Amino acid sequence: MSAAFYQNFKLGVLGGGQLGRMLIQSAIDFNLDVWILDPDENAPCKNIATQFIQGSLTDFDTVYAFGKKCDLITIEIENVNTAALKKLKEEGIEVYPEPQIIELIQDKREQKTFYKNHQIPTADFVLTENREDVRKYITMLPAVHKLGKEGYDGRGVQKITTSQELEKAFDAPGLLEKLIDFEKELAVIVARNAAGEMSTFPVVELVFHPEHNLVEYLFAPARISEQMARDADSLAKKVIEKLGMTGLLAVEMFLTKDGNLLVNEIAPRTHNSGHHSIEANITSQFEQHLRAILNMPLGSTATKIPAAMVNLLGEDGYTGLAKLEGLEDVLAIEGAKVHLYGKKLTKPFRKMGHITIVDQDLNRLKEKVQQAKQTLKIKA
Repeated sequence: MSAAFYQNFKLGVLGGGQLGRMLIQSAIDFNLDVWILDPDENAPCKNIATQFIQGSLTDFDTVYAFGKKCDLITIEIENVNTAALKKLKEEGIEVYPEPQIIELIQDKREQKTFYKNHQIPTADFVLTENREDVRKYITMLPAVHKLGKEGYDGRGVQKITTSQELEKAFDAPGLLEKLIDFEKELAVIVARNAAGEMSTFPVVELVFHPEHNLVEYLFAPARISEQMARDADSLAKKVIEKLGMTGLLAVEMFLTKDGNLLVNEIAPRTHNSGHHSIEANITSQFEQHLRAILNMPLGSTATKIPAAMVNLLGEDGYTGLAKLEGLEDVLAIEGAKVHLYGKKLTKPFRKMGHITIVDQDLNRLKEKVQQAKQTLKIKA
């Protein structure tokens, strides 16, 4: 396939957000033409894609017509029309990750059932059909109720701790999952190419926003024992192997208080938990995704330097044209690199960019994270 890179090879990406934007930045090194489909006329990829097409990601005809123009299709968001992708694959166009895997991951109910069927450790759960159904499982509280479909970036997840909070349950098909008393939240990004070669990035430690269920910042590598890191690595490989998936898979896990690992959720694409790899690892997650879907040898994921990643979220109470406060001060922090996503409009907790900070000293790294968090604000 390598010869095709120089002869009009078209990589089609469903979704034109920040993940697509960073994928394009990496694809330039491979001389790849990247075609983007996204419903937002002002999507972050608009001005840097080889071709940008505005259109629905969930409409069969739109996705099919877009895919017919490409040599290979990948995604940067799961909410896409998988029927169209299946037809494209039947007609000889490569699609990675495979359409049936995207379809499975689109539904958290199917995802959790997959773990259970393949002996992948996960939190205890029951499938629920509606709000009334949730009431039958009061003995499972405290728990988390999740929408089966269309939950994203913290939406579609509701914590229910007491019987009085059962009204918060979604009145739609979902799953009720036992609330885990965890020590840390971890993530492993694993890649697998079509030849079956696998490679993982070092485990990262996630810190979530207390209210909005979004990653606020992370540390890489995670502050865990070598044995726990090996166990997390093996678990991520088991998940992608059982799926039989080609591409990049982010595997989010709980490390419980009694030292067990439980898979929480997976994402079949580049992921927020791997952004630091651009600066901190020999190969970035974006390059690794390209290597995997193009069936190239996977790159080294060795850590060059410890890192932290801070998400830049729109400030609460501000909606409108984005204005940055404190950019110069953050750029003055040694080891800080700011990535802005090209989003003109801000709204509360919208992902507007991220900061990666590198430092050999963990204590200095923690201090710089707090400094960056308090300094750079995105308002309107």
